[in-house]
Amino acid sequence: MGTGLRRDVVRKFMVVLYTAFLFGANAAAADVSALRDGDMKKLALHTDPVALPEVVLLDATDGEHALADYRGKWVVLNFWATWCAPCRHEMPSLDRLQAAMPEIAVVPVATGRNSVTGIEKFFAEAEIKLLPILRDPKSELARGMGVMGLPVTVILNPDGHEVARLIGDAEWDSASAKAIMAALVAGQ
Repeated sequence: MGTGLRRDVVRKFMVVLYTAFLFGANAAAADVSALRDGDMKKLALHTDPVALPEVVLLDATDGEHALADYRGKWVVLNFWATWCAPCRHEMPSLDRLQAAMPEIAVVPVATGRNSVTGIEKFFAEAEIKLLPILRDPKSELARGMGVMGLPVTVILNPDGHEVARLIGDAEWDSASAKAIMAALVAGQ
């Protein structure tokens, strides 16, 4: 990314933060749409948070997990599958986002038929080091959230509600994505 573009993203980020602090609003409610650039232009921000269904997710050893495990943190929830080329393309950027922003939780959920062996093989090939292996084998969470295709990434607030959604793949470690997440975290 060029210096001019980076400066523009930082400038937009500062305007949003200043506006949020000036009016006493939280950054989640502030207009973070000004920070959307590149792939992040596809990010749809909701005016009201959306509650999620409570569904059991499985890890690599069939241990049970819930999205409630991540309450108190901003979450980047990514629906993907091993057979989905755009999903495979974006996964390394999600891992880099987690490395760059350890204060958030990046949570990929393999939706539908994805073998643990296939997921582990892909994670090894793509050098995914920080992301958990979680599965939604019957697509219960995906269906409950209206996910019709893959990949879909949803941003959850610390209360566990959906506040934004991006359909399609994206570079989640881009300056724009990190600025959006930083603005949301700062506005907790």
